[in-house]
Amino acid sequence: MKPHDVYILAIESSCDDTAAAILKNNTVLSNVVAGQKIHEEYGGVVPELASRAHQQNIVPVVDAVLKQAKITLQELHAVAFTQGPGLMGSLLVGTSFAKSLALALGIPLLAVNHMHAHILAHFIKEEGFDQPEFPFLALTISGGHTQIVKVTGFFDMEIIGETTDDAVGEAFDKSAKILGLPYPGGPLIDKLAKEGNPKAFHFTKPKVDGLNFSFSGLKTQILYFIQKQTAVNPEFIETYKADICASIQHTIIEILMEKIKLAVQETGITQIAIGGGVSANSGIRAALKATESKYGWKTFIPKFEYTTDNAAMIGIVGYQKYKEQQFNDATVASKARIAF
Repeated sequence: MKPHDVYILAIESSCDDTAAAILKNNTVLSNVVAGQKIHEEYGGVVPELASRAHQQNIVPVVDAVLKQAKITLQELHAVAFTQGPGLMGSLLVGTSFAKSLALALGIPLLAVNHMHAHILAHFIKEEGFDQPEFPFLALTISGGHTQIVKVTGFFDMEIIGETTDDAVGEAFDKSAKILGLPYPGGPLIDKLAKEGNPKAFHFTKPKVDGLNFSFSGLKTQILYFIQKQTAVNPEFIETYKADICASIQHTIIEILMEKIKLAVQETGITQIAIGGGVSANSGIRAALKATESKYGWKTFIPKFEYTTDNAAMIGIVGYQKYKEQQFNDATVASKARIAF
Protein backbone atom coordinates (compact mmCIF):
# COMPACT_ATOMS: atom_id res chain seq x y z
CA MET A 1 0.00 0.00 0.00
CA LYS A 2 1.34 3.44 -0.96
CA PRO A 3 1.88 5.69 2.09
CA HIS A 4 -0.42 8.71 2.13
CA ASP A 5 0.84 12.28 1.86
CA VAL A 6 1.35 13.94 5.22
CA TYR A 7 0.25 17.56 5.72
CA ILE A 8 1.85 19.31 8.67
CA LEU A 9 1.19 22.77 10.09
CA ALA A 10 4.36 24.11 11.71
CA ILE A 11 4.62 27.03 14.13
CA GLU A 12 7.76 28.91 15.20
CA SER A 13 7.71 31.58 17.92
CA SER A 14 11.06 31.32 19.72
CA CYS A 15 12.06 34.99 19.53
CA ASP A 16 10.54 37.97 17.69
CA ASP A 17 9.28 36.34 14.48
CA THR A 18 5.84 34.73 14.36
CA ALA A 19 6.06 32.09 11.65
CA ALA A 20 3.87 29.32 10.25
CA ALA A 21 4.28 26.89 7.38
CA ILE A 22 2.44 24.04 5.69
CA LEU A 23 4.49 21.07 4.52
CA LYS A 24 3.34 18.23 2.29
CA ASN A 25 5.82 15.53 3.30
CA ASN A 26 9.24 17.23 2.83
CA THR A 27 7.99 19.95 0.46
CA VAL A 28 6.98 23.43 1.62
CA LEU A 29 3.58 24.55 0.32
CA SER A 30 3.53 27.87 2.20
CA ASN A 31 5.84 29.69 4.59
CA VAL A 32 4.93 33.00 6.24
CA VAL A 33 6.97 35.07 8.72
CA ALA A 34 5.63 38.14 10.54
CA GLY A 35 8.47 40.23 11.96
CA GLN A 36 8.19 42.74 14.80
CA LYS A 37 9.41 46.26 13.98
CA ILE A 38 8.76 47.49 17.54
CA HIS A 39 12.16 46.24 18.81
CA GLU A 40 14.19 48.50 16.50
CA GLU A 41 13.73 51.59 18.70
CA TYR A 42 15.11 49.63 21.70
CA GLY A 43 18.16 48.26 19.87
CA GLY A 44 17.27 44.65 20.72
CA VAL A 45 14.39 42.28 21.41
CA VAL A 46 12.19 43.18 24.39
CA PRO A 47 10.72 39.84 25.61
CA GLU A 48 7.43 41.22 26.97
CA LEU A 49 6.71 43.14 23.75
CA ALA A 50 7.67 40.09 21.68
CA SER A 51 5.16 37.79 23.39
CA ARG A 52 2.36 40.37 23.03
CA ALA A 53 3.10 40.73 19.31
CA HIS A 54 3.05 36.92 18.88
CA GLN A 55 -0.46 36.88 20.36
CA GLN A 56 -1.57 39.45 17.78
CA ASN A 57 0.17 37.77 14.85
CA ILE A 58 -0.33 34.03 15.29
CA VAL A 59 -3.95 33.68 14.07
CA PRO A 60 -3.48 35.84 10.93
CA VAL A 61 -0.19 34.06 10.09
CA VAL A 62 -1.71 30.56 10.42
CA ASP A 63 -4.74 31.69 8.40
CA ALA A 64 -2.40 33.01 5.67
CA VAL A 65 -0.41 29.75 5.31
CA LEU A 66 -3.59 27.65 5.09
CA LYS A 67 -4.96 29.91 2.34
CA GLN A 68 -1.66 29.98 0.43
CA ALA A 69 -1.35 26.18 0.62
CA LYS A 70 -5.02 25.85 -0.39
CA ILE A 71 -5.81 23.35 2.36
CA THR A 72 -8.21 23.30 5.29
CA LEU A 73 -7.56 22.56 8.95
CA GLN A 74 -9.40 19.25 8.53
CA GLU A 75 -6.77 18.06 6.01
CA LEU A 76 -3.89 18.42 8.49
CA HIS A 77 -2.26 15.28 9.90
CA ALA A 78 -0.22 16.94 12.70
CA VAL A 79 0.85 20.22 14.28
CA ALA A 80 4.57 20.84 14.89
CA PHE A 81 5.84 23.67 17.08
CA THR A 82 9.03 25.06 18.59
CA GLN A 83 9.38 23.79 22.16
CA GLY A 84 12.65 25.68 22.78
CA PRO A 85 15.20 27.10 23.23
CA GLY A 86 14.03 30.71 23.11
CA LEU A 87 12.25 33.47 25.01
CA MET A 88 9.78 31.85 27.41
CA GLY A 89 6.92 34.28 26.79
CA SER A 90 7.28 33.92 23.03
CA LEU A 91 7.51 30.13 23.15
CA LEU A 92 4.38 29.91 25.31
CA VAL A 93 2.25 31.61 22.65
CA GLY A 94 3.24 29.11 19.95
CA THR A 95 3.05 26.11 22.29
CA SER A 96 -0.41 27.02 23.62
CA PHE A 97 -1.76 27.61 20.13
CA ALA A 98 -0.31 24.34 18.77
CA LYS A 99 -1.60 22.28 21.72
CA SER A 100 -5.10 23.78 21.49
CA LEU A 101 -5.34 23.27 17.74
CA ALA A 102 -4.03 19.68 17.81
CA LEU A 103 -6.47 18.85 20.62
CA ALA A 104 -9.42 20.46 18.79
CA LEU A 105 -8.61 18.60 15.55
CA GLY A 106 -7.73 15.32 17.27
CA ILE A 107 -4.35 15.09 15.50
CA PRO A 108 -0.80 14.45 16.81
CA LEU A 109 1.37 17.13 18.39
CA LEU A 110 5.09 17.32 17.51
CA ALA A 111 7.49 19.27 19.77
CA VAL A 112 10.62 20.43 17.94
CA ASN A 113 14.03 21.60 19.19
CA HIS A 114 14.73 24.92 17.42
CA MET A 115 18.45 24.11 17.00
CA HIS A 116 17.73 20.71 15.44
CA ALA A 117 15.47 22.54 12.99
CA HIS A 118 18.23 24.90 11.83
CA ILE A 119 20.37 21.86 11.04
CA LEU A 120 17.66 19.74 9.41
CA ALA A 121 16.39 22.64 7.25
CA HIS A 122 18.75 21.17 4.65
CA PHE A 123 16.31 18.27 4.19
CA ILE A 124 13.51 20.49 2.88
CA LYS A 125 13.04 19.46 -0.75
CA GLU A 126 14.02 22.44 -2.90
CA GLU A 127 15.03 22.46 -6.56
CA GLY A 128 18.72 23.32 -6.94
CA PHE A 129 19.59 22.49 -3.32
CA ASP A 130 21.35 19.23 -2.48
CA GLN A 131 20.81 17.41 0.80
CA PRO A 132 23.78 16.26 2.90
CA GLU A 133 24.35 12.59 3.61
CA PHE A 134 24.97 11.29 7.12
CA PRO A 135 27.36 11.83 8.79
CA PHE A 136 27.98 15.54 8.25
CA LEU A 137 29.20 18.50 10.30
CA ALA A 138 26.78 21.36 10.94
CA LEU A 139 27.93 24.87 11.79
CA THR A 140 24.95 26.49 13.50
CA ILE A 141 25.43 30.24 13.78
CA SER A 142 22.80 32.65 15.07
CA GLY A 143 22.17 35.52 17.46
CA GLY A 144 22.01 33.14 20.40
CA HIS A 145 24.10 30.13 19.34
CA THR A 146 27.41 29.15 17.80
CA GLN A 147 27.88 25.39 17.57
CA ILE A 148 29.67 22.72 15.58
CA VAL A 149 27.51 19.62 15.56
CA LYS A 150 28.33 16.11 14.37
CA VAL A 151 25.14 14.86 12.71
CA THR A 152 24.92 11.06 12.36
CA GLY A 153 21.14 10.80 11.86
CA PHE A 154 17.95 12.86 12.00
CA PHE A 155 17.85 12.47 15.78
CA ASP A 156 21.46 11.51 16.40
CA MET A 157 23.44 14.71 16.93
CA GLU A 158 26.37 15.63 19.15
CA ILE A 159 27.73 19.12 19.89
CA ILE A 160 31.52 18.92 19.46
CA GLY A 161 32.24 22.65 19.74
CA GLU A 162 30.36 25.73 20.97
CA THR A 163 30.86 29.28 22.15
CA THR A 164 32.06 29.75 25.72
CA ASP A 165 30.48 33.21 25.92
CA ASP A 166 28.81 35.30 23.20
CA ALA A 167 27.29 33.91 20.02
CA VAL A 168 28.62 35.03 16.65
CA GLY A 169 25.39 36.89 15.84
CA GLU A 170 25.76 38.85 19.07
CA ALA A 171 29.34 39.76 18.09
CA PHE A 172 28.06 41.15 14.77
CA ASP A 173 25.16 43.05 16.35
CA LYS A 174 27.20 44.50 19.26
CA SER A 175 29.97 45.56 16.85
CA ALA A 176 27.35 47.29 14.72
CA LYS A 177 26.00 49.06 17.81
CA ILE A 178 29.52 50.31 18.64
CA LEU A 179 29.62 51.79 15.11
CA GLY A 180 26.25 53.46 15.60
CA LEU A 181 24.45 51.20 13.11
CA PRO A 182 20.74 50.48 13.74
CA TYR A 183 19.46 47.12 15.04
CA PRO A 184 19.75 44.44 13.73
CA GLY A 185 23.28 45.41 12.74
CA GLY A 186 24.68 42.10 11.45
CA PRO A 187 23.19 42.39 7.94
CA LEU A 188 24.41 46.01 7.72
CA ILE A 189 27.99 44.99 8.55
CA ASP A 190 27.75 42.37 5.78
CA LYS A 191 26.47 44.99 3.31
CA LEU A 192 29.13 47.59 4.18
CA ALA A 193 31.91 44.96 4.25
CA LYS A 194 31.45 44.43 0.50
CA GLU A 195 32.67 48.00 -0.09
CA GLY A 196 35.63 47.86 2.33
CA ASN A 197 39.14 46.44 2.66
CA PRO A 198 39.13 43.35 4.94
CA LYS A 199 42.83 43.85 5.74
CA ALA A 200 42.52 47.56 6.64
CA PHE A 201 42.50 46.97 10.41
CA HIS A 202 43.85 44.00 12.34
CA PHE A 203 41.96 42.39 15.22
CA THR A 204 43.52 39.62 17.29
CA LYS A 205 41.68 36.29 17.17
CA PRO A 206 40.93 34.78 20.60
CA LYS A 207 42.90 31.66 21.55
CA VAL A 208 40.43 28.98 22.58
CA ASP A 209 41.36 25.32 22.91
CA GLY A 210 39.74 22.62 20.80
CA LEU A 211 36.61 23.30 18.78
CA ASN A 212 35.10 25.90 21.10
CA PHE A 213 34.63 29.58 20.24
CA SER A 214 34.85 32.86 22.12
CA PHE A 215 33.64 36.24 20.86
CA SER A 216 33.44 38.45 23.98
CA GLY A 217 37.13 39.40 23.81
CA LEU A 218 36.86 40.36 20.15
CA LYS A 219 33.82 42.52 20.92
CA THR A 220 35.75 44.33 23.71
CA GLN A 221 38.77 44.73 21.45
CA ILE A 222 36.61 46.39 18.76
CA LEU A 223 35.07 48.72 21.39
CA TYR A 224 38.49 49.88 22.67
CA PHE A 225 39.83 50.26 19.12
CA ILE A 226 36.90 52.50 18.12
CA GLN A 227 37.14 54.55 21.33
CA LYS A 228 40.87 55.10 20.81
CA GLN A 229 40.52 56.08 17.15
CA THR A 230 37.54 58.42 17.64
CA ALA A 231 39.36 60.20 20.48
CA VAL A 232 42.01 61.19 17.93
CA ASN A 233 39.64 61.63 14.97
CA PRO A 234 35.93 62.14 15.74
CA GLU A 235 35.14 61.40 12.07
CA PHE A 236 36.98 58.06 12.13
CA ILE A 237 33.89 55.82 11.99
CA GLU A 238 32.25 57.80 9.20
CA THR A 239 35.49 57.97 7.18
CA TYR A 240 36.41 54.28 7.47
CA LYS A 241 33.02 52.61 8.11
CA ALA A 242 33.26 50.15 5.20
CA ASP A 243 36.86 49.19 6.04
CA ILE A 244 36.00 48.68 9.74
CA CYS A 245 33.04 46.45 8.83
CA ALA A 246 35.12 44.48 6.31
CA SER A 247 37.89 43.96 8.89
CA ILE A 248 35.44 42.84 11.60
CA GLN A 249 33.70 40.43 9.22
CA HIS A 250 37.03 39.07 7.93
CA THR A 251 38.18 38.31 11.51
CA ILE A 252 34.92 36.55 12.44
CA ILE A 253 34.98 34.47 9.25
CA GLU A 254 38.59 33.43 9.93
CA ILE A 255 37.64 32.31 13.47
CA LEU A 256 34.75 30.20 12.15
CA MET A 257 36.71 28.67 9.26
CA GLU A 258 39.70 27.75 11.43
CA LYS A 259 37.45 25.82 13.82
CA ILE A 260 35.60 24.06 11.02
CA LYS A 261 38.93 23.07 9.45
CA LEU A 262 40.00 21.62 12.81
CA ALA A 263 36.69 19.74 13.15
CA VAL A 264 37.22 18.16 9.72
CA GLN A 265 40.73 17.09 10.75
CA GLU A 266 39.46 15.56 14.01
CA THR A 267 36.40 13.75 12.61
CA GLY A 268 37.43 12.98 9.02
CA ILE A 269 34.00 14.25 7.90
CA THR A 270 34.21 16.52 4.85
CA GLN A 271 30.51 17.32 4.37
CA ILE A 272 29.79 20.71 5.96
CA ALA A 273 26.35 22.30 6.32
CA ILE A 274 25.62 25.73 7.78
CA GLY A 275 22.41 26.95 9.36
CA GLY A 276 20.99 29.66 11.60
CA GLY A 277 20.41 33.36 11.00
CA VAL A 278 24.08 34.30 10.57
CA SER A 279 24.44 31.74 7.76
CA ALA A 280 22.67 34.37 5.63
CA ASN A 281 25.95 36.35 5.77
CA SER A 282 27.39 36.55 2.24
CA GLY A 283 31.02 36.55 3.42
CA ILE A 284 30.57 33.35 5.44
CA ARG A 285 28.76 31.69 2.53
CA ALA A 286 31.54 32.62 0.11
CA ALA A 287 34.28 31.42 2.49
CA LEU A 288 32.54 28.07 2.99
CA LYS A 289 31.94 27.62 -0.74
CA ALA A 290 35.63 28.30 -1.44
CA THR A 291 36.61 25.25 0.64
CA GLU A 292 35.13 22.94 -2.00
CA SER A 293 37.92 23.68 -4.49
CA LYS A 294 40.53 24.44 -1.80
CA TYR A 295 40.12 21.30 0.36
CA GLY A 296 37.72 19.08 -1.60
CA TRP A 297 34.94 19.43 0.95
CA LYS A 298 31.25 19.24 -0.01
CA THR A 299 29.33 22.17 1.43
CA PHE A 300 25.63 22.80 1.92
CA ILE A 301 24.10 26.24 2.23
CA PRO A 302 20.32 26.40 2.76
CA LYS A 303 17.94 28.53 0.74
CA PHE A 304 18.07 32.07 2.12
CA GLU A 305 14.53 32.01 3.57
CA TYR A 306 15.37 28.90 5.64
CA THR A 307 18.39 30.47 7.37
CA THR A 308 16.65 32.95 9.65
CA ASP A 309 13.89 31.82 12.05
CA ASN A 310 11.08 30.24 10.03
CA ALA A 311 8.43 27.55 10.45
CA ALA A 312 9.37 25.47 7.40
CA MET A 313 12.43 24.16 9.27
CA ILE A 314 10.17 23.26 12.23
CA GLY A 315 7.91 21.42 9.78
CA ILE A 316 10.69 19.28 8.28
CA VAL A 317 11.68 18.03 11.76
CA GLY A 318 8.00 17.50 12.48
CA TYR A 319 7.71 15.38 9.34
CA GLN A 320 10.63 13.15 10.38
CA LYS A 321 9.13 12.79 13.88
CA TYR A 322 5.72 12.00 12.40
CA LYS A 323 7.21 9.19 10.29
CA GLU A 324 8.75 7.70 13.43
CA GLN A 325 5.57 8.39 15.44
CA GLN A 326 7.46 10.48 17.99
CA PHE A 327 4.30 12.23 19.18
CA ASN A 328 3.89 14.44 22.27
CA ASP A 329 0.92 14.65 24.59
CA ALA A 330 -0.75 17.72 26.08
CA THR A 331 1.65 17.78 29.05
CA VAL A 332 4.59 18.86 26.82
CA ALA A 333 5.93 22.23 28.01
CA SER A 334 7.90 25.11 26.50
CA LYS A 335 11.53 25.34 27.62
CA ALA A 336 13.68 28.45 27.42
CA ARG A 337 16.71 26.14 27.65
CA ILE A 338 16.44 22.66 26.24
CA ALA A 339 18.80 19.68 26.14
CA PHE A 340 20.32 19.27 22.70
